[in-house]
Amino acid sequence: MAIDPAASGAVLKRERVRDALLELIEARRPGDAVPSERTLCAQLGVSRPTVRAAVDELVVAGLLVREHGRGMFVAAEKITQELVAGSGALTVPQARGVWTSRVLELRTLPAGARVGRRLRVSPAATIRYAARLRLVDGAPMAIEHLHLPAALVPGLTGVELEQGDLYEHFRDRHGVRVAEAVQSVEPTVVTRAEADLLDVPELSPALLFERLTTDTAGRPVEYVRSVYRGDRYRIVSRLALAPSAPGADETHGDETHGGEGHHHPGFPPGDLTSRAPVRFSAHGVVQHD
Repeated sequence: MAIDPAASGAVLKRERVRDALLELIEARRPGDAVPSERTLCAQLGVSRPTVRAAVDELVVAGLLVREHGRGMFVAAEKITQELVAGSGALTVPQARGVWTSRVLELRTLPAGARVGRRLRVSPAATIRYAARLRLVDGAPMAIEHLHLPAALVPGLTGVELEQGDLYEHFRDRHGVRVAEAVQSVEPTVVTRAEADLLDVPELSPALLFERLTTDTAGRPVEYVRSVYRGDRYRIVSRLALAPSAPGADETHGDETHGGEGHHHPGFPPGDLTSRAPVRFSAHGVVQHD
């Protein structure tokens, strides 16, 4: 698949505008006003359509709200449901298909306030930023934006991002051993530039993944934001609702999922009355035409 340079450039420019808007949002409280599109254009040095596209995405994502005649405001906070392994099993098998990558951009730049907070580095600290297109069996599946502390992977190359397992490269070439990651998933829609790269119509449904990975020393080593096609990729979860064996320990309900006031994802409150933890596993499924 040939990559359209214009589409790639548009995605990367809008991603930088989106990051700037997210920094504005995170520095404010729900209900606070956000500068107008005209002001943002002047501050960021980009065109009105570029700002509007980024704002539209954040409105759809529920991070901004527009009020006619008043302006833009920070939206109310989202309700978050966390899945925790607890005393049960948490596994994430590899998705099916042959996965490959194509690097759209790789460069060194300052972390900035928002990414710096996630990676626990100074906003002026340098990071390695990479954007890559992920393909399955040759078909575009996702766009990934990776942010890595430059001090940990100073010699990261495009070859490492396109060939082999990235975490194996971290370990074998950079001495970085990943230990765990916290990942969120929520629905979104693709922009025109993303649609061109993913070969789908504009505003097609998609899944937005954000992941923060830490190493064995507890240091953040990777912050990733990915947009996956909603028509070809889905997450399947397996929930074990009963103890694995008679007499299994059920004392961790208050610490994980069980107990009064807790809500298991996908189940209305009250449907699950057991205080035992729900054991969870998930895997990605690529749907074929």
